[in-house]
Amino acid sequence: MKDRGLIVLNDNRALHLLETISYFRLSGYWYVLLENKETHLFNKESTFEMAFNLYCFDKELRRLILGELEKIEIAIRSQMTYIISSYFGPFWIEEKSLFANFNEHNSIISKITGEFLRSNEKFIDSYKSKYLNKLPPSWMLLEIISFGSLSLMYQKLKPGKTKREIAAKFGLDDRMLISWMHTMVYIRNICAHHSRLWNRNFAIRPMKLQSPQYTWLNNNEVSNSRLFYFASTLIYLLNRVNPVSSFKIRLIELIKSFEISDFKAMGFSDNWEHEPLWKSY
Repeated sequence: MKDRGLIVLNDNRALHLLETISYFRLSGYWYVLLENKETHLFNKESTFEMAFNLYCFDKELRRLILGELEKIEIAIRSQMTYIISSYFGPFWIEEKSLFANFNEHNSIISKITGEFLRSNEKFIDSYKSKYLNKLPPSWMLLEIISFGSLSLMYQKLKPGKTKREIAAKFGLDDRMLISWMHTMVYIRNICAHHSRLWNRNFAIRPMKLQSPQYTWLNNNEVSNSRLFYFASTLIYLLNRVNPVSSFKIRLIELIKSFEISDFKAMGFSDNWEHEPLWKSY
């Protein structure tokens, strides 16, 4: 690394970090410091500490995103449970007629039954000891299934009033909520597996919001494959779930505290600070 032009200020510390974090994981953070991507030569004045600073920033970024995803995920679980149960009762999940495809419904039931049987939550153990039903009421079941299963379940529901009503709670139509949930599951998995989030080109992208019901981006031409657009979707949803959320304040403070100057690497638009959605950060 030194032979390729990287400045290492403390050899012992660098060796320790390479041993405990791994060369491969850290290499994703010094890639932006390369002057020549083919020869892997570093820009002048590039340091190992710069790369490690990006690594530390990314770790805190994932923690922040996970915390906000949790709030939105819980809200979606709650709305699905309340709205669909109010129309079709507590065991609606087992009703094939509510789903668009019978075979896909069977697959969903098989998947969530496995999650139910594997659960060791006390309220689930209590239910198993008292009742013979194959599955518990939706308000129990939707507490234990994965976010991926929840997203799939909503996607496979038959189009109709209840599906639209759930999406409307978040200022979206059902197609948009399906897309955004799918992306949230993807990002959640990135964060949970400690993968790089900063400067990532997302493989699963949220559908662009063309007809917003509430405050949104004026510049909707920004890339939806980068962090800025995804963070904007979180703010939009949090404005429905938790209107006093400080997420955007904490995100910008985090970026500035690590002295990350390249906002464009995360997809931020040139005039992002003037966007109504971001203005009050």
